[in-house]
Amino acid sequence: MSVLHLLYIVIFVVDVATAAAIIFVERHNAAVTWAWLMVLLFIPIGGFILYVLFGQHISRFRLARFRLRNATWVARLAERQQRQLASGGGMQYNDPAAKQYQDLIAMNLTTAYAVYTQDNAVQVFTNGKDKFEALLADIARAQDHIHLEYYIFRPDGLGQRLVTALAERAKAGVEVRLLYDAVGCAWTPKSFFHRLEAAGGQVAAFFPSRIPYINLRMNNRNHRKVVVIDGKIAYVGGFNVGDEYLGRVERFGFWRDTHLRITGSAIVELQSIFLLDWNSSSRFPIEFEDRYFRRAQTSLGGVGMQVVASGPDTAWEQIRNAYIKMIYAAKQSIYIQTPYFIPDDSLLTALKTAALSGIDVRVMLPQKADHIWVFWASRFYLGELLQVGVKCYLYGDGFLHAKTVVVDRAIASVGTANIDIRSFKLNFEVNAILYDRAKAGELADIFEQDLAKCDRLTLKMYNGRPRFERIAESCARLLSPIL
Repeated sequence: MSVLHLLYIVIFVVDVATAAAIIFVERHNAAVTWAWLMVLLFIPIGGFILYVLFGQHISRFRLARFRLRNATWVARLAERQQRQLASGGGMQYNDPAAKQYQDLIAMNLTTAYAVYTQDNAVQVFTNGKDKFEALLADIARAQDHIHLEYYIFRPDGLGQRLVTALAERAKAGVEVRLLYDAVGCAWTPKSFFHRLEAAGGQVAAFFPSRIPYINLRMNNRNHRKVVVIDGKIAYVGGFNVGDEYLGRVERFGFWRDTHLRITGSAIVELQSIFLLDWNSSSRFPIEFEDRYFRRAQTSLGGVGMQVVASGPDTAWEQIRNAYIKMIYAAKQSIYIQTPYFIPDDSLLTALKTAALSGIDVRVMLPQKADHIWVFWASRFYLGELLQVGVKCYLYGDGFLHAKTVVVDRAIASVGTANIDIRSFKLNFEVNAILYDRAKAGELADIFEQDLAKCDRLTLKMYNGRPRFERIAESCARLLSPIL
């Protein structure tokens, strides 16, 4: 038997074993299973490597660690609000328009322990300079603790500036904890954070690898971007930490994103999310002390809000379900901004149904590509939307990274979750859903202002695209369940 023949047998056995694991052990849904089987069939050696990196599910042991709920007022209040809604009594709403979304509130309470609060003040950021200047100012004023988690934290100019600010507060006696994702920060050396640790701060990596620069767990990443300062101020949205988010990287140009600064009781939910993530990753777990959950004694604002977290640690795709519920609730308009658009069948059907019902559905994506296969898959799905009358726009003034959904200028979602299967099923994400006509209207106005920087993609233009693009889109679409 020749060496080549023996190698062929080994590859065949490995592929068959991997295929069996996919079908009988991992129990993916049918679309994911077929996508992986195609990869293994057409890329025998590379397909196995790709599966090792991208195909495995989070272990039951790790799942158990994430499912632990805290015993703070968050869970108790969520259960009390559930009982209140189930009794038929309902709740009192600052914005009367919020009452029509009571079923959405109830669903988020049931599946995500997303407490409904309405004493919040919200500031919207659409560029990195304003967001990080505000964040650095808040860090400089911190007195008790600073909690941060970011998917990407680069060791560049912005990263250096942020670490310097954190180290200064740590030296002053403020508790500083920084959680970063091990894959998102694969090229950020651990030594970059030594200055912060030397000052008394704590740093932890989410799902790290024992092998430098190689991580065999590419799925189940912590894609959240959350900051909580003194239990009084919080940030959540799309900006990571890096010079590109300030528009300083030529490849992307201006970075258009959406981020929120929040004061009010919604912060308690973001704090709870951080503590759970930290305790799953750090050797120094945090007790759920009352000082981390300082509920406002007086109303700071009137914005109603739920903070919805989702991830592979639950059976529900909470953020995906919230998007779908919002879409089906629409009566007039749906505005969506997302860098990646790979919807599953249920969300795609919801958007098509809305458009066919006469609702003004608008979807905005970046004109530039940062992940080429995701880019082509997104274009395929835009084609399906164009056929039913959805208005599609391509943002051309730099790179669009915002994850925003606005319905009827009455409710809105801003957070870390893209409109794609990876965000719905594989990553840990968090979104803030705003039940407030003023803030939803502000976000709708921002969307409409962005239209001036877009090229509209029409069905005629789409049908006239080159053959190469058609082939690329079709191939990418077949792989979309695993992108």
